[in-house]
Amino acid sequence: MTERAQAQQIGVAYEFDTSYPTPEATRMALEDAAFARAVTAYRFWYPTISVDAMFQGNRAIGIHDNKTMGIASTGPRQIGFTLNSDTPYGMACLDLSHGPMVVEIPAGPYIGMMDDHNFRWIADLGIPGPNEGKGDTYLVIPPGYDAPIPDGYRPARSATVLVMLAVRVLPIGADIDKALSALREVKVYPLAAGEAERLDFRDITDADLDASPLQLEANLGFWQRLHEVLDAEPVIEEFRPMYGLLSALGIEPGKPFPTDEATCALLERAARTGRDQMLVSAFASDRPDRIAWPDRAWEWAGLVPDNGDFETPNGLDLEARDRWFAQAIVSSPAMFRRQAGKGSLYWLAVRDADGVFLDGAHSYTLDIPQPVPGTLFWSVTIYDAETRSQIQTDQDKAALRSMFELRDVDASAPIRLHFGPEAPAGAEDRWIKTVPGRGWFTYLRIYGPEQPAFDGTWKPADIHRAR
Repeated sequence: MTERAQAQQIGVAYEFDTSYPTPEATRMALEDAAFARAVTAYRFWYPTISVDAMFQGNRAIGIHDNKTMGIASTGPRQIGFTLNSDTPYGMACLDLSHGPMVVEIPAGPYIGMMDDHNFRWIADLGIPGPNEGKGDTYLVIPPGYDAPIPDGYRPARSATVLVMLAVRVLPIGADIDKALSALREVKVYPLAAGEAERLDFRDITDADLDASPLQLEANLGFWQRLHEVLDAEPVIEEFRPMYGLLSALGIEPGKPFPTDEATCALLERAARTGRDQMLVSAFASDRPDRIAWPDRAWEWAGLVPDNGDFETPNGLDLEARDRWFAQAIVSSPAMFRRQAGKGSLYWLAVRDADGVFLDGAHSYTLDIPQPVPGTLFWSVTIYDAETRSQIQTDQDKAALRSMFELRDVDASAPIRLHFGPEAPAGAEDRWIKTVPGRGWFTYLRIYGPEQPAFDGTWKPADIHRAR
């Protein structure tokens, strides 16, 4: 078999003449290579644009860097990838360009983390942190800072100038107001200025917020914003190969963004393709390790336990990284920890018991065995498959929670939950409304999971379509 025949047999479409590529083959190969580079770069840099979208969304409603922490009991009106309504949130963007920032977390039921401008993990705070909820004081240190660290601070070094600080409070006794008040006890201020410049708090529970990259993720805006971020941040040594991919596409820090029609068209197409490939990773993966229980359709939302940066002994698990950031935000080892009594568990359902994607036009039921093995609480939250945010309907509710809607359930028998466009007679208080024509998925969360959640002696039923 000739070299050319072998190439055709394995699907290569480029034509060679006397072992040299024809002009048309050369054109096609160069275009294909550039497109492949662009799609790979898109998928790799997506977390950077995702965290940056959180900064931009908060700034748009007056939550400014180093000035304000937004706090909220979130619901459907806040658009953000798989935000939940279980615990109130506090979120701030820390700008380290003027020096280190101090973050004081009081003793109490706090759960938090800090990620850099690429959604890489910096530190866990509160209960999952090194002081296990007994209170701690962190010094968030900018890149290149080499001054001595004062006594009394736990250092948290960032590789980027901007840092995302996220803190939640467990609403003990289902007291949301008390939990929001507890968030106001967190202290954040510049080391140089002290508490005189402590961040203020703004309750945005009733505010419309879009902290997602949805407006940029499938168009040229993705690349333009990425170029702006890379211009403003130092080079990450471990990312140099990925900077190289961008450079081959004409995107380089300190240089103008490419404006030629061909490059812009290629980048637009790569953004759409990269986004769609990531959604396949999120919702239609064929990885065996995604399955939570062999006889169930439920999947693990995170696929790399105990590592916030998706690092494994064999390298960076890019597929698991794509899967997570296509559907969720923030990253921390505690979020993926599969250990009894620690953190929380996240299971994902995108299909019903027959293997069909969940459809807002149909009605479904979900049976949850009782008691659920969690020391704190559990919940089921419904998300729109397109926005990856809590489903928006006139019901204005997307979650059924053990401390709120389900607090009076019979702990001796399974509880049946309902999802669909019409309320089920007699079970309206255990129903989430869905939207015909829109797909949806759900997260089942357990906080403080116990051993039966891991060993298979407890597991939820699959979601069944009502006939």
